[in-house]
Amino acid sequence: MSTYRGGRRASRPGRRPGWFLAGGLVAGSLVAGAAGLTGAAAMAADRGLSFANLGVPTRAVSKDDGGRWERPDAGREQGREHDKPARPGGRHDDRKPIVVPCEVPKLVAAMVRANAEGGAVLQLAPKCTYTLEHAFVQKDDWDGGVRDAREANDAAEQPGDAEAPPRNPRDDATGLPIVYQPITIRGAGATIARGGNAEAFRFFTVRDGGELFLNDVTLRNGKSTGEGGAVHVVHGATAALNGITVVGCTSLSADNGGGGVFNDGNMVVDGSTFIGNRAAGAAGKGGGLLNGGVLTLRKSHFRENSAVGYGGGLGNYRAAADVDGASFVHNNAAQGGGIASFSARTKIADTAVIGNTAQNGGGIANSDAVIVLRGMKIRDNTATVNGGGISSFQGLLPIDDSVVAGNTARGHGGGIYAEKSNLLVRTTDVNRNHAVGNLSKAGGIYVTLGKLSIFKSSIFENTAVLKPGGVFAARAGVRVDDETDIVANTPTNCEGSAVPIAHCFR
Repeated sequence: MSTYRGGRRASRPGRRPGWFLAGGLVAGSLVAGAAGLTGAAAMAADRGLSFANLGVPTRAVSKDDGGRWERPDAGREQGREHDKPARPGGRHDDRKPIVVPCEVPKLVAAMVRANAEGGAVLQLAPKCTYTLEHAFVQKDDWDGGVRDAREANDAAEQPGDAEAPPRNPRDDATGLPIVYQPITIRGAGATIARGGNAEAFRFFTVRDGGELFLNDVTLRNGKSTGEGGAVHVVHGATAALNGITVVGCTSLSADNGGGGVFNDGNMVVDGSTFIGNRAAGAAGKGGGLLNGGVLTLRKSHFRENSAVGYGGGLGNYRAAADVDGASFVHNNAAQGGGIASFSARTKIADTAVIGNTAQNGGGIANSDAVIVLRGMKIRDNTATVNGGGISSFQGLLPIDDSVVAGNTARGHGGGIYAEKSNLLVRTTDVNRNHAVGNLSKAGGIYVTLGKLSIFKSSIFENTAVLKPGGVFAARAGVRVDDETDIVANTPTNCEGSAVPIAHCFR
């Protein structure tokens, strides 16, 4: 997938080429590291930025105190900390941090220097707000040919991508220098914001071989005409977002998105919050976060994000995502108000999906994909068409040890709707869901043209306008074990189903 300024093809998440998984990340790091200091120094000079103004502070720096600066201790031979191998998952954390005063030019200069010197740890001024009023202008060609090799490989695997028009350079406008090296930013509660009247730009772009470790910082009001309103991690790059807040950011990409964050590389998100972000393009995906790469998401919260297309909170498209201990509340999209998994593999555990809205899949939508759910609380979501809690089309959907309750559909399947899918329900309660349209059936579970298996579960007190209120199946294989209870549904439990439902009476 091309995500470069001046790239030959429109940006679109693609499947991971085998060569990238085997060695692309290592190769990208070596190439970027060999690029040297000259280009970055020239860019800094053009903007009147001086590396000499950055170093280790002699005293604390605050918003009101610029501090005195001196170069880092030149005597590396006194303590070889900088030469130690990096620790897995915490690379460069043992480096002495460069403290950045509460001034945007100093932040820009620090990142230019970090790229030039092979990476760095940057410590932002506590509680400072760095407001960016314009994009950082730099020539984006520091990849040593990695881009051309990768694009040729992707075009061979996905020939249709090669026919796409060239990428508009405006889609890659970035407020801070592009990340080519391992850079850690410790926010200390600081905010990086785009000015209210500023042109459209995101804050961070991470290129092939680059690594961004972002901690304890708020990203506010980012806006991109391409993917990733705040952060864009390209194919072949890596990012870890820990304890960050992404708020009020927008992607205007017509057919991709990532209102807050777009990942096409390898990303870990932990303990972070996404609020009020939008994928506002004509078919925008992933209002909070759009994943087109490999994503691990833990203990994070998505609230009031939106997407025109699918995945109001999280969109996982032609990619792999593992989600654990998250919450998705009051997000909305056309499909998958909270979460959407399309042509992807998604695993979600111990996660709450509450009060989201969509046309299909008020809480979760799954299409041409595998989504594995365990320990879920899927409550009070609404679909204006089918699948108040969950909708699946041509997918594999096992759900275990979960609760699907209080969801509403104006079409079929107040709790779960599955079409041309294999739906497996185990040790799960599907209760008090509602199918409220004039022709609606199955407040609990509606399955057509697929397979339904229910084991050790309870389907109770669901309601529909037309029979049945509990479980409906048509042109589908159905298996229900004798430890499952389908009771107290209105107007019937299973009577009215086109396919008989075993162990279900009336």
